Amino acid sequence: MFRFSTIKDYHKALQNGQTTCVEAVRFYVDAIRATASLNAYLEVYEEEALERAAALDAQRTAGETFGALHGVVVGLKDVLCYKGHVVSAASRILDGFHAIYHATAVEKLLDAGAIIIGRHNCDEFAMGSSNENSAFGVVKNALDTTRVPGGSSGGSAVAVQAGLCMVSLGSDTGGSVRQPADFCGIIGLKPTYGRISRYGLIAYASSFDQIGIFAGSIEDAALTLEVIAGADAFDSTVSEQPVPAYTQALETVSDKPQYKLAYFREALEHPGLDPEIKAATEAYIKKLSDAGHTVEAVDFELLEYVVPAYYVLTTAEASSNLSRYDGVKYGYRAPGQDMDLTALYKATRSQGFGKEVQRRIMLGSFVLSAGYFDAYFTKAQQVRRILSDRTKAIFSQYDALISPTVPSPAFKFGEMSHDPVEMFLADIYTVFANLVGIPGISIPLFKHSNGMPFGLQVMASHFDEVSLLRISKDMMSLQ
Repeated sequence: MFRFSTIKDYHKALQNGQTTCVEAVRFYVDAIRATASLNAYLEVYEEEALERAAALDAQRTAGETFGALHGVVVGLKDVLCYKGHVVSAASRILDGFHAIYHATAVEKLLDAGAIIIGRHNCDEFAMGSSNENSAFGVVKNALDTTRVPGGSSGGSAVAVQAGLCMVSLGSDTGGSVRQPADFCGIIGLKPTYGRISRYGLIAYASSFDQIGIFAGSIEDAALTLEVIAGADAFDSTVSEQPVPAYTQALETVSDKPQYKLAYFREALEHPGLDPEIKAATEAYIKKLSDAGHTVEAVDFELLEYVVPAYYVLTTAEASSNLSRYDGVKYGYRAPGQDMDLTALYKATRSQGFGKEVQRRIMLGSFVLSAGYFDAYFTKAQQVRRILSDRTKAIFSQYDALISPTVPSPAFKFGEMSHDPVEMFLADIYTVFANLVGIPGISIPLFKHSNGMPFGLQVMASHFDEVSLLRISKDMMSLQ
């Protein structure tokens, strides 16, 4: 019987003849079918996944080169282009649209031998923290189906959580990988901005968006990152820096076994932080100190400005990015032949976009409007620069920054959707990494008294994913 623990063990089983890629795909297809009520998948590519698996089995039998992700079953958030397949960003406005090219990250997965098994449900255009904003229904947390899985990459998180694929790709604009990973009790990695090409990722806020990885282990996340990271001629914002051998770095003994870690004092004193999460974080900080690591509080009086600056800037970028969806070029078009162009735009966008997307577009249009641009957008950019300068100063003294990932464990459906501001504040600990472009990861460590998992967020300096992954692995082994 097929079983999965890590990619490394899976590859050993393939080489030893204990399983096949076809068996793996059939296992996941059956599991997806059995858990259809979770609504994690919008579409499953059963037939083509089985065909690719059979081809990979034949190549391996013939002794051909073994790709780094040979036979690894991967799911994609419905914001990543996979040529010839529907990509809708979980929105009615992209109804019937098929991708005409591969996202660079998807192409690298395929080149490494991965098998794409389907596309995952998500908050519409990646806007949300609960996966309650999809045009195709909510995604349910597999540990408690009355609770949200987090968002916006909720389907991708649940697919890994529930054993419906080996790893999955999501996108993280303000915590959309790390927050659902925390709610689902798995690994959620957001690399440095520009570490992975955004070509083929449907844009929400272009200076914040980054493709991220869900996995069950640090090693699997590291291997996937190693495959999909790197330069790309199709993305002018991607880094040209060489991609380190992340898996090899994890296997070698660190020359710095004792770390110097920081945390924001204001983060643990925030009134919105769940008391159990605060207590567990403080106890873990003591455990780190007892293990010989230096863990120090850093005053960070700017915490209250992080969420407002983030939402001013991201909604401004969203109002610009989403202006391309007008009912003329592709996707949904409002019915009616006698409308002028302005009426067509209004009707199409009113019918095609969901309420949360409309809210953010209107907010973004407002902060960019004449008379308000300097008061909001310019001020938010200034805050972003100050945050960036403070971040550089922190990482000149510390190896990593730790914090809670989310102020509370997974909440129940409808519990926060009545108040958009309260929902926005759920991102208070994750948006910081996107504002300044640093890598962050959510690692599962604890369990709440309500039975739901939660963990810690670890952040490192720009392009220092090696330290981020090493520290995260060591922290998980300490638990």
